Amino acid sequence: MTRVLMATLATVTALALTTGTAHAAPTTTHSSTTTDSFTGPTPPAEPRAGDFGKVFAITDRLAAQIASALADRTVRDRIASATASGAADLLKLERDTSLGPAARAANLSVLAAKGLPANGGSVLQVRLADPGMRAALARGEVPLVAAVPTDDAPTAVTAYDPLGGKVLLDPVKAPQRPVLVVDVDVAKSLTMGLQLMRDTLSARGIVAAKPLAATSAGGYWATKVNAIRLNDDEEPWIKGAAEIYSIVGGFGLDGKPTVNIVQMPYLDYDGTTYYPNQLLVHFSAYKYNLADVVMMEDDGDTNYQQLAQAIAAALLTIVDGGVYTPLVSAILSAIPTSWWTDDPDYVDSWYTLSTSSNGRLNGAAANGWMDVAPYWVSEL
Repeated sequence: MTRVLMATLATVTALALTTGTAHAAPTTTHSSTTTDSFTGPTPPAEPRAGDFGKVFAITDRLAAQIASALADRTVRDRIASATASGAADLLKLERDTSLGPAARAANLSVLAAKGLPANGGSVLQVRLADPGMRAALARGEVPLVAAVPTDDAPTAVTAYDPLGGKVLLDPVKAPQRPVLVVDVDVAKSLTMGLQLMRDTLSARGIVAAKPLAATSAGGYWATKVNAIRLNDDEEPWIKGAAEIYSIVGGFGLDGKPTVNIVQMPYLDYDGTTYYPNQLLVHFSAYKYNLADVVMMEDDGDTNYQQLAQAIAAALLTIVDGGVYTPLVSAILSAIPTSWWTDDPDYVDSWYTLSTSSNGRLNGAAANGWMDVAPYWVSEL
C-alpha cells in the first residue's frame, strides 16, 4: 500500500512540531536454473533486526520449511488444491500433517510479534502470488515458496525451492513459475488488533469519543468521506491487499485528548478510487470544532500493543489550554522510529477537519486525498 518517503515525513513532522497548525505538504544463495531468478543485489542471508522485522523472519523461515515439504507430490497436490480458489488457512490446512507443528509454532510467534493474544487463533495463510499461476500449478509444475517482505522496496524477493535452495526473484516483474506466498491474514489480525488498541488506550486513560445520544439541536454534524484514493506506488507483485485504519484524534467534551480507531475495510489497493460514504468524524463528541486524522496500514507486521502504548503515552502529556492543539504531531512522534525506516506503516494525515470541511482534502504527506462533506446526523 502507499508508503511515505522519509524526506516527506521529516518535512511534515517538522512543520507540525514547529507551528502547531495544519499544513498541507505536498547471503549466499542457491543458484536456480529457472529463468525467473533475478540478477541483482544479494539480500542478507538472514533477516536482521530493523531490516525486515520480526514477522518476516518468522514467515520466511516457515516458507523454507513448506518449500522443503513440497518435494512430496502429495503435499504439493494438497496445497495446490487448497489455494486454487484463494488463500488457505495454514493451521487448518496443515492441522494433521508433518508441517503442523511448524505452522502452529510460527502462528504463535506471529501473534506475539504483533502484540496479539496467544489465543487469537490462526493468522497465517498461504496463497498463490497471482491467479494467473493456477494453470501452471494445476499442470504439476513445482512451485517456489516465499514470504512477503515487510520492506516495500526490496532489491529482490527471496523464494525457496524443494531442494533447499534460494531463488532471487525480480521484485517488480512477477515470475512465470508459480509462487506460493506465506503471509499474515491481515483482515483477521486487524480486527483483533484494533480492539486491542482500543482496550489499551482506554486502560491508560485515552477513551474513545462517543457521539451524544441526544442533543438540544436534534442531531449533530459529522464528516462524511464521499471518495478516497491513495497514490499508486507500484509495490512488489508479492504484496497482497493491505488493511487500512485511521486514528481520529481530538479533545473530548472533558477537555482530554481522545481518539477513535476507524476501520476502512474497503481500502484494499492504492491507485484505486473508492466511494465509501463513511462517517469519519462525529463532532458531537468533541469540545472543539476540529479533529485530526492519521491513516495507518497493517500489511502484516504491525505490533498493536506497542503502537497503542506509545500513542497513549504521548497524548497523556497534552493539556487543553483553551485553544485547539493538533494531535497529529504527537501521534506521529509516538510511533517507534524503526517504523519509519524499512517498514513505515504510516500512510498519510489530515489536520484540523471541521464541521465545515468540504471538497477534496489532500493528505499532508501527499500520499492520498479524500473528498469529504459535512453530514447532519439526525436523532431518531
